[in-house]
Amino acid sequence: MDWRSERAQRSTPTRRARTDHPGQEPGGNAFRADIEGLRAIAVLLVIAYHFKLGPFHGGLVGVDVFFVLSGFLITSLLIRELQSTGTVSLPDFWARRVRRLLPASCLVIVVTVIAARWMLSPVLLKDVGRDAVAA
Repeated sequence: MDWRSERAQRSTPTRRARTDHPGQEPGGNAFRADIEGLRAIAVLLVIAYHFKLGPFHGGLVGVDVFFVLSGFLITSLLIRELQSTGTVSLPDFWARRVRRLLPASCLVIVVTVIAARWMLSPVLLKDVGRDAVAA
């Protein structure tokens, strides 16, 4: 018996149940360390870019990483819904997105407008007001 077959025998009993997505437990919204790691790297790239730290001239690629991860996760949700129900309800999908994202978005807009009243000149407040309405 060579080292490869010994390793396979040792690792077989400890393997997790087979899932559709690596790193995900069957039937749930499991924590994905791989995706969280990519998110952390993307955040660090954007921060390094904004603070002009070192050679991070392309730090805005972190924003692209966020878009790619969002697309992957949303597609995964839709595929899971299709597999479990046989159909995808786009109105339900958008309703879930609104319920999840709208409260936090509104809070950020309100806090930004309140903070701007103390931090910005009246000339700039007009722009903040227009931006808040547009958001």
